[in-house]
Amino acid sequence: MQKMKAAIFVEKGRIVLGEKPVPEIGPLDALIRITTTTICGTDIHILKGEYPVERGLTIGHEPVGIIEKLGSAVRGYREGQRVIAGAITPSGYSYASLCGCGSQDGPDTQSGFKPMGGWKFGNTIDGCQAEYVCVNDAMANLSPVPDHLTDEQVLMCPDIMSTGFSGAESGNVKIGDIVVVFALGPIGLCAVAGAKLMGASVIIGVDTLPERMAVARKLGADHVIDFKKDNPVEKIMAITNQRGVDVAIEALGTQGTFESALQVLRPGGTLSSLGVYSRDLRIPLGPFVSGLGDLKIVTTLCPGGKERMRRLLSIVGSGRADLRPLVTHHFSLDRIEEAYDMFAHQRDGVLKVAIKP
Repeated sequence: MQKMKAAIFVEKGRIVLGEKPVPEIGPLDALIRITTTTICGTDIHILKGEYPVERGLTIGHEPVGIIEKLGSAVRGYREGQRVIAGAITPSGYSYASLCGCGSQDGPDTQSGFKPMGGWKFGNTIDGCQAEYVCVNDAMANLSPVPDHLTDEQVLMCPDIMSTGFSGAESGNVKIGDIVVVFALGPIGLCAVAGAKLMGASVIIGVDTLPERMAVARKLGADHVIDFKKDNPVEKIMAITNQRGVDVAIEALGTQGTFESALQVLRPGGTLSSLGVYSRDLRIPLGPFVSGLGDLKIVTTLCPGGKERMRRLLSIVGSGRADLRPLVTHHFSLDRIEEAYDMFAHQRDGVLKVAIKP
């Protein structure tokens, strides 16, 4: 049996490089040889035990690669073709998929619906921090990569770009809106780029790391606020002449950033939440206006599927969003434990790492 290297979740605090069998594929699947992948903040939640997965699982959900083998029923693709698949891999035929919510592609069984059912890689099935990954329902999920685009140019598409852009989309950003993004990590930076594309006229970013704030300006932020130097709520209200923002995008997943996002909304504004929360949230009575402020709170799990990937590839290919500055470090798969250590502790100005088998 052919073996491959893979990043394996062993226990809380330990993701290690090990060996596993190369995945077998079914009629509707495709075996992808990974050429580039990355580490996500959600993987750090898994590492810290804040999000539970089975021991022995291969981690990772952002694949760029080449079709090694196709299932017997797969049509429209060829072996040797460069492709990406989204972090979310909807089946295309579940109730959730057919309702237009493929990210919530739970099982259509009497046992009920599993939240976040569309997130399978590195969650419920083996992921892509490995030499190979099996992509289920390949015809619903594989999107060809144009020859003129590099792996690094498209590496953000499967998750970070899709998630960040969806923060602006779910928030229903309109032409002329004022938008604030709390936390300028990779997802928050993509939310800045997405808000710009959707027509926001004023974009405010909140963080404290100079490198992230500089990238935010490159991607379209008009103002950046260092929350260690200024009170972000007061600063945002001053920038908006006490009006408040139309859309506040929360991209960290903490009580503090959630409350701040709620505090700066105009009446009728929208809080678009992208953060992964590891404990219960509290909605403060004052900023919530006792439930009478016509406010909207929306959450979004990264949209996936091949049509979503095609659209994001089109944005990258057109030059309307250049996310290469987000890839700050490169590692071989053999050094993935070192990459996890650096990424988890946010050393050396890291934003995203490219992992290459």
